[in-house]
Amino acid sequence: MSKQKPQSTYQCDICKKTFNQKCSLPTHRRIHTGDKPFHCDICGKSFSQKVILVKHIRIHTGEKPFHCDICGKSFSQNDYLTKHKRVHTGEKPFRCDICGNSFSQGTALTVHTRIHTGEKPFRCDICGNSFTASSNLAVHKHIHTGEKSFRCDFCGKSFSQNDHLTKHKRVHTGEKPFRCEFCGKSFLQKNHLTKHKRVHTGAKPFRCDFCGKSFLQNDHLTKHKRVHTGEKPFRCDICGNSFSQRTALTVHTRIHTGEKPFRCDICGNSFTASSSLAVHKRIHTGEKSFHCDFCGKSFSQNDHLTKHKRVHTGEKPFRCDICDKSFSQKRSLTNHMSNHTKV
Repeated sequence: MSKQKPQSTYQCDICKKTFNQKCSLPTHRRIHTGDKPFHCDICGKSFSQKVILVKHIRIHTGEKPFHCDICGKSFSQNDYLTKHKRVHTGEKPFRCDICGNSFSQGTALTVHTRIHTGEKPFRCDICGNSFTASSNLAVHKHIHTGEKSFRCDFCGKSFSQNDHLTKHKRVHTGEKPFRCEFCGKSFLQKNHLTKHKRVHTGAKPFRCDFCGKSFLQNDHLTKHKRVHTGEKPFRCDICGNSFSQRTALTVHTRIHTGEKPFRCDICGNSFTASSSLAVHKRIHTGEKSFHCDFCGKSFSQNDHLTKHKRVHTGEKPFRCDICDKSFSQKRSLTNHMSNHTKV
C-alpha cells in the first residue's frame, strides 16, 4: 500500500491565501480569528505569535541582544539594528518612483511620497491642521499642550520630541554615531556630518543671489548676504551700535568692559579678539601666510588678501542702494554715500 503524498500547499479557508508550510497556516488564521494564545507573565498582554511575545518581553527585561559592530550600540530587535546600521553605511534601499530620492527606511519613503500626492491623513482635532506623518502631528500637538514628555536621565532637562532628547543625550554620553567615510571623523548629529563632507567634496550648494558667490553652509550665506543688504541684527545694549555678526558684537562689548582675554606670550600685549592676537603675532614672526593665487603676493591677514584679490577679479560686492554703483571696498562705498547725503 503506497504512502499518501503530502500536500504541496496549504490554503486558508477564510481568505484562500496559500502557504508552503503547514505550520504557517494556524499562525495566519489568527489574523482572522483574533486569537492571541501567547501571554506575557509580567504585564498580561497577549500576542498572536510567540516570536512577538519574545520581542515584547525584552521591554521588561531590558535585554538588547543585537549589537552594532561599528559603534557598539545595542538593540532589542534585529530589524532595529538593520535600520540603525544604515546610519553608518549610508545605505538607502527605498527609492521614490516619482523623483528618484532614496531613503534608509520604508516609512520615510511612505511619508515622502505624500509630498507628491498631497495626502495629509493625520489631522489635529484641536486646530484642524493636517500632516503627512503621525509623528509630525504628535510634535504639533505639543504646541497646544505645552507637554515635554521626553526627559533626560542625566540632567533632568525635558523635550517635546524624542529625537531632540536623543541628540541632547549625546552631549552626556559623547556618542558620535555619524562617521565620515573620507577621513574617519565622527559627529554627534547627521547635519554636522553633511556639512563636514562638503570639505572633502568641494560642494557649495548655497549661492548668493546678489553676487553669485557660493558657500558650504547656509548660515555662512546668511552672514555673507548682510554685506549686500547692510543688515545689522546684533545691537549693543550699552552704546546702541549694531553689527552684522554676533561675534563682532561680543568683541565690541569688550571695549566697554575693558576685557582683553587674548594675551601675546612674546611681548605681553593683550587683545579683545583672538583674531587680533593672531595678526599681532605676525609682527614678531614676520609671517605672511595668505598668498594671492593670481600674482603670488603674500599678506599677513586674510582680509587684506581678500581685498587685494578684487584687483584681479573685478569683484565689487559693496553696492549703493541709491544709484546702484558698486565698489570693491566698503570704505569706498561709505565715501561715495556721503556725496548723496551732502546738502
